Amino acid sequence: MTAEYKVQGDVAVITLNNPPVNGLGYDTRVGITNGLEKANADPAVKAIVLTGADKAFSGGADIREFGTAKATQEPNLLSVIRAVETSAKPVVAAIHTVCMGGGLELALGAHYRIAAPGAKIALPEVKLGLIPGAGGTVRLPRVLGVETALNMIVSGEPVNSEMLAGLPGQKLFDKMASSPEKLLDEAVAFAKGVAAKGGELPLVRNLPAKHPNGDAYFQFARNMVKGMAKNFPAPAKCVDAVENATKMKFDDALAKEREIFVNLMLTPESAALRHIFAAERAASKIPDVGDDVKPRDVKSVAVIGAGTMGGGIAMNFLNAGIPVKMLEMKQEALDKGLATIRKNYEAQVKKGKLKQDKYDQRMALLSTTLDYADLKDADLIIEAVFEELGVKEQVFKKLDEVAKPGAILASNTSTLDVDKIAAFTKRPQDVVGMHFFSPANVMKLLEVVRGAKTAKDVLATVMAIAKKIKKTAVVSGVCDGFIGNRMIEQYSRQAGFLIEEGATPQQVDKAIEKFGFAMGPFRMGDLAGNDIGWAIRKRRYQEKPDMKYSKTADLLCEMGRFGQKTGAGWYDYQPGKRDAIPSKAVEDMIEKHRKDQGITPRKISDQEIVERLVYSLVNEGAHILEDGIASKASDIDMVYLTGYGFPIWRGGPMKYADQMGLFNVAESMKRFAQNPRDDAAFWQPAPMLAKLAAAGKTFN
Repeated sequence: MTAEYKVQGDVAVITLNNPPVNGLGYDTRVGITNGLEKANADPAVKAIVLTGADKAFSGGADIREFGTAKATQEPNLLSVIRAVETSAKPVVAAIHTVCMGGGLELALGAHYRIAAPGAKIALPEVKLGLIPGAGGTVRLPRVLGVETALNMIVSGEPVNSEMLAGLPGQKLFDKMASSPEKLLDEAVAFAKGVAAKGGELPLVRNLPAKHPNGDAYFQFARNMVKGMAKNFPAPAKCVDAVENATKMKFDDALAKEREIFVNLMLTPESAALRHIFAAERAASKIPDVGDDVKPRDVKSVAVIGAGTMGGGIAMNFLNAGIPVKMLEMKQEALDKGLATIRKNYEAQVKKGKLKQDKYDQRMALLSTTLDYADLKDADLIIEAVFEELGVKEQVFKKLDEVAKPGAILASNTSTLDVDKIAAFTKRPQDVVGMHFFSPANVMKLLEVVRGAKTAKDVLATVMAIAKKIKKTAVVSGVCDGFIGNRMIEQYSRQAGFLIEEGATPQQVDKAIEKFGFAMGPFRMGDLAGNDIGWAIRKRRYQEKPDMKYSKTADLLCEMGRFGQKTGAGWYDYQPGKRDAIPSKAVEDMIEKHRKDQGITPRKISDQEIVERLVYSLVNEGAHILEDGIASKASDIDMVYLTGYGFPIWRGGPMKYADQMGLFNVAESMKRFAQNPRDDAAFWQPAPMLAKLAAAGKTFN
């Protein structure tokens, strides 16, 4: 976790070695400065090469140290760069594979830079709600020009080294290596050459940073960024910092950059984005499934059902280059499913998002069948049939007969008991839930449902395959609705109570959309189909007769208003359009229901709407943690951010509750419990929430 020091002839080589991406943690920073000191003190050393071990030059700051004292402990990154800059002997940065964030800032402090082809160059800090904090905004415009630098800083996207090396007038790279393998040798030779030449060492800080039409350009950039960044303060601050680089003295612009960086670090938006960054990585780690558990090989996949879900699921694997066999009961259903997949891909080709040859390759990987016996060689079989236990039973009994030993049998169920499904087979250890979200080829979330008997290597396989098909996989235990749908039920119940008490569907939707949700509960119901919720409630009335619901959603379904598919739900819809139009018929239905129930409508604030909807998710989330259904709060956040449209800049429901203060959240819940029209029992803060609130602690 440090930096290695070796001398090759008269060149000292300092190699950053802090896996996986040579993050610039405290020990690594000390290793660099010690290496520089050693090299400058050794008369036999004429030049210094700075490079990274294994698969990175450096990925930047060590995320593990964020928010700790070590992150800023001297030598901090600014001090390290200063030590590189002021080295009496030439320092050559030998850049390969990954050079991002603080890694690029470090390289910009060197006197010379040589890059291997294919290296990814970026300043991605904006994705964590920050700006570069160690000179990136001040130095990059000096080597690449103001516009290219600002585009890279505002987008945070990586650019290939060859592309940057080809820019006219660029001063980022002094030389391109002939190949990654030869980089070090060529860097050492280059270092010897510049040392022999002697003379003053070039510094990036001495280069000019000017834009011919500065004021007009920065105004234009600000307007562009404003439109795109909406709820995030960092992109606009990137523009400010680059403008400072063109108008201030170097050290003043550097000090200003640091000030902006520190202030952004304290914003809730940056806290949310850093939380998501860590949460996404933590989601793939299952507490009792270590690295020693080897995943099974998945070379071919079968999907049962060619409907919307089945087709979407199949596309994920085709996109990753994995052959898929799709099974249906009738040829007609197969043809329809195939046509939909074709249509989806053709739309991408039309938009220029997919090349024709790639489309042909993907379709070539897809085969179809009407016979279960044809699934005998599949390594992973995913069922996406009708959400009814009897139907699932037929499918899994059939699979048990035909699937080869060791094949993973997965169900795409969204609510049903995976243990019951596993019990339909003689191999419950091979059964797992893989709950894709609709549309399955677009949505990032995959809930991986762990049954009581699911084998550890099955879990490891599914998590690895999720990565391969670019999904964020979150493990859930078995319960009704798993993580996401179990929580959304409470959210939907609150939405129903709110309209009974006096709000309108459009007021509820607008309030939560203003908070940042992609779609309010009523628009979401119309999109998904209100009959789905109706079916769940009918089941609930049998299983949990004491559970309280607003009758309005049932009355809506009795009117045949199932949503967009019937042209009418909570809103009216015009044929071929998705615009939600407030409905007089729904208004009248709600009004009549209030009269029948003796409810006098009251004025409900947007704040109350948001708190009741979001805190219902939080309270149920706390119960889910207590029940061991989710292993950590950040997993719940990932489910809501990637599957339910929770606003990114708020970090997920549990993170949002942390930021509001759990004491305040619990107090609001106790207040809601006093409302006679609400469900007082539900609003008792979950024991875990109450305990954390009392101790002044947080979920995350």
